[in-house]
Amino acid sequence: MTTAPISAALRSFSARILAGMVLVLALLSPAAAELRIDITRGVVEPLPIAIVPFEGGNAQMSATGEEMASVISADLERSGLFRPLDPRSFLQQRPSMDALPRFADWRVLNAPALVYGRIVAADDGRLKVEFRLWDVFAEQQLAGLAYFTAPSNWRRIAHIIADAIYKRMTGEDGYFDTRIVYVAESGPANKRVKRLALMDQDGANHRFLSDGASLVLTPRFSPSQQEITYLSFAGGVPRVFIRDLDSNRQGAVGDFPGMTFSPRYSPEGERLVLSLAVDGNTEIYSVDLRTRATRRLTNNAAIDTSPSYAPDGRQIVFNSDRGGSQQLYVMDADGGNVRRISYGQGRYFTPVWSPRGDLIAFTKILGGKFHIGVMNPDGSGERILAEGFHVEGPTWAPNGRVLMFFRKDANDGGGGGSRSRLYTVDLSGHNEREVPTPQDASDPAWSPIHP
Repeated sequence: MTTAPISAALRSFSARILAGMVLVLALLSPAAAELRIDITRGVVEPLPIAIVPFEGGNAQMSATGEEMASVISADLERSGLFRPLDPRSFLQQRPSMDALPRFADWRVLNAPALVYGRIVAADDGRLKVEFRLWDVFAEQQLAGLAYFTAPSNWRRIAHIIADAIYKRMTGEDGYFDTRIVYVAESGPANKRVKRLALMDQDGANHRFLSDGASLVLTPRFSPSQQEITYLSFAGGVPRVFIRDLDSNRQGAVGDFPGMTFSPRYSPEGERLVLSLAVDGNTEIYSVDLRTRATRRLTNNAAIDTSPSYAPDGRQIVFNSDRGGSQQLYVMDADGGNVRRISYGQGRYFTPVWSPRGDLIAFTKILGGKFHIGVMNPDGSGERILAEGFHVEGPTWAPNGRVLMFFRKDANDGGGGGSRSRLYTVDLSGHNEREVPTPQDASDPAWSPIHP
């Protein structure tokens, strides 16, 4: 394969707008030159990108094309890495998929990246959606893909396209084609109604999964996304349930003698790890979902809870007060080789292992405030990403680069109670964004990428 140097114009532009970021410029053939961005360092200046409304074969498809471009723009803008340009500034409206864009028109706008596409009706009634991503300064196509889908599924295709753009420009997997399950809250502080709710990661396609008749807490996705597990007080007894998202049928994991809580799936989805309180002693157990056989993993007089598997399934992080205060511990998946990893000030809880395996997120209470942070699996490198009156419950985006959590405001003092909302923040501690929900929200869990 022959190689060619990256253009001087592109190098000059990158140096100007991407200060503070590490750039990896791969020397490939002219048709495949690519720009990769080390997003672990955050951004100083988001990358300008022109996203043109997709052309359609008729008025209805053109309207859908505008909506798709809007969803793609919103996804990329929320990441904090991109700055979509105002379509009203475009000199070339809806470039043809059958011809090269007018690169000079886009250079005038200082738009280094250009996205446009087309929607047409396939013979079988589905939509055919095509898009292209261009490097304007190098005048090279970076990506070009086509998708077939039912007309009602256009929004998901927009998320998939945003993921493809994100990956091409950063070298990292995207996270836009995902869902969030969480606890929707309503009612007065002394009589809160808590319901299971499900939505896309941007708040669209929202629906309630439960009616609020029973208190629910800590929903968590299975690796397949077809099921969730959660704690329910149905019948007045706290038990762990599994609910099928397609049929909405639910069933208890087992008939345990004490309170069960804090459930999470193993990486392969064949086991749950959870806490079980028996005779006043809370320990961590694993449950085989095929046989319902249980195995006790901890054996200590202290409270051991909030377990979370490493992505390879070999280790579990949990919190325990066995040392006198709530701290984080790691053990092998069979319960052996227990070691403490948190040694900072404060009390640590709700740990969750990154899907990349490189970090553990946690909640910490220190100095009268709550904090969301991350640390290495050996406890080193602790960093705080968010803090406030009450922030809790971190959950990872499937690419391991963004966290979601809930933030609860202090009581307003007028009897109105406190507001609880979902937020995202990147690993640099920047780009904190509220996630829209129709009601108050807590206990979020981020799904894997759609299969």
